[in-house]
Amino acid sequence: MKRLGALAATMGLLAACSSSANGSGTGTAAPSGALRIYAASSLTEAFNELKHNFAAVHPGATISITYGASSDLATQIAQGAPADVFASASKKNMASLGGTALHPVDFVSNVLTVVVPPANPARIASLPDVAKKSVKVAICAPAVPCGVVAAQVFAKAGITVKPTASEPDVKSVLAAVESGEVDAGLVYVTDARAGGAKVRSVSIPTEFRASTTYPIAALRSAKNAALAKAWVDYVLSAAARKVLGADGFGPP
Repeated sequence: MKRLGALAATMGLLAACSSSANGSGTGTAAPSGALRIYAASSLTEAFNELKHNFAAVHPGATISITYGASSDLATQIAQGAPADVFASASKKNMASLGGTALHPVDFVSNVLTVVVPPANPARIASLPDVAKKSVKVAICAPAVPCGVVAAQVFAKAGITVKPTASEPDVKSVLAAVESGEVDAGLVYVTDARAGGAKVRSVSIPTEFRASTTYPIAALRSAKNAALAKAWVDYVLSAAARKVLGADGFGPP
């Protein structure tokens, strides 16, 4: 029964959109076919749920989502990867596509937190603790949005952190902490939530926080422009915002 209200609202909204997809109210069929979405790895849990809800009212759609670091996904799209929609964890990575991304719209934001294994063997109690030489820390690579935000956090806190592991995306950082490979990692609050009982969060004080904004856009190269637009419109809807908010994302 989880989030039945959001699902019901989603179905009502999309059903209405379906009936007027071609500018009429005569019950025109909803867009169908293949839809290929490239999305930041931090959107995994939320987008998987949105995919399920969207598919319920688009039974003719075959939806595939490729998750990864926004910087890598933008490079793949620029090199001709077959994507219809791009949802990035960084406005910079979206902007790098230029006119390939059609009318990007910001839809959520995210902030980082420190996560540690449940037993917290390094006794990390606050952000400065991750700068200790004895602490093994994982963060995202510098080119990845979560790595950029981590660097901003460290600068605000006035600390220098030499990571043991520089990971390709935020899910890899989370996995390194869950496995006990490192003592701590910096991940988005949404990923800490997804980690459940496998990790503990050590919050970052407000004065040291840095955020990133997520834009979404249909792509000029989309082979299914109608379905791409329908997905973007859905992600921007009130029903989708409830799902994204429940997963910990903030407003853009």
